[in-house]
Amino acid sequence: MITLRGLTKRYGDKVAVDGLTLEIAPGKVTGFLGPNGAGKSTTMRMILGLDRPTAGEALIGGRPYAALPRPLARVGALLDAKAVHPGRPARAHLVAMARSNGIPVRRVDEVLEIVGLAAVARRRAGSFSLGMGQRLGIAGALLGDPQVLMFDEPVNGLDPDGVLWVRTLMRSLAAEGRTVFVSSHLMSEMQLTADRLVVIGKGRLLADAPVAEVIAASSRNAVRIRTPRSGELAARLAAEPAPLRVTRPAEDELVVAGAPIERIGMICHEIGVPLYELSPQEASLEEAYMELTGASVEYGAGAPQKAGV
Repeated sequence: MITLRGLTKRYGDKVAVDGLTLEIAPGKVTGFLGPNGAGKSTTMRMILGLDRPTAGEALIGGRPYAALPRPLARVGALLDAKAVHPGRPARAHLVAMARSNGIPVRRVDEVLEIVGLAAVARRRAGSFSLGMGQRLGIAGALLGDPQVLMFDEPVNGLDPDGVLWVRTLMRSLAAEGRTVFVSSHLMSEMQLTADRLVVIGKGRLLADAPVAEVIAASSRNAVRIRTPRSGELAARLAAEPAPLRVTRPAEDELVVAGAPIERIGMICHEIGVPLYELSPQEASLEEAYMELTGASVEYGAGAPQKAGV
């Protein structure tokens, strides 16, 4: 369990993390989302004791990271895949980590097998590709067989097979009852991997809910209707007490947002319109995320200009 209580970090006048209070529970993959500059990396660094909070606290199993005995046996983390001496072989890097925390050296060879680097264990880390570096970082996180695992952008540089492997690994770790906290910018991957989402913007908590609830809250959710009497149905929908958003992409098609599909089906039944189609159009996580964080983007780009304009 990771617990944040009023966690705050300021750099001069800049508030990087603003009073975060939440719990990251075991047995689930919790995705950590937010725009660039939202405070995700700073939050993770404070959890691991690498940055000192200005206010509040971050606890792991009820204790700050600095108070944990043999911390690698309690918490495994990958924050920066490049944080390895480039001249040190992969196995030697992990052996040094193991010995510093009283972990048997045989565990090094076990995690190298798990992450698929056993064949290159004696190669220098500086010769690794970005994807191989990510695997080495994941091996370091798994080294102490910890109950809490934190990963910052773990699929960067991985090919599709590697991405699938990371997704499967995260979900299997959570299924074993571990706490898995994963930061990513890949919405499609988070939708497939995470059970719950924590979303922040400008250092503030925007959402802490299951993935399905975050998507369900989006105004992009709608119902598609195809009927030869679309004009009549549109007029009836306009008379609903709660205002609905109705668009008419084609002569026999309506897209309605703001009411559940069951209510729209009842209205169609009440006025007797024949239906060719009545189907939900669920927002993607990316659409829900963009809507949720729209006001929190600090580095928004303008529209692309045509050449010569």
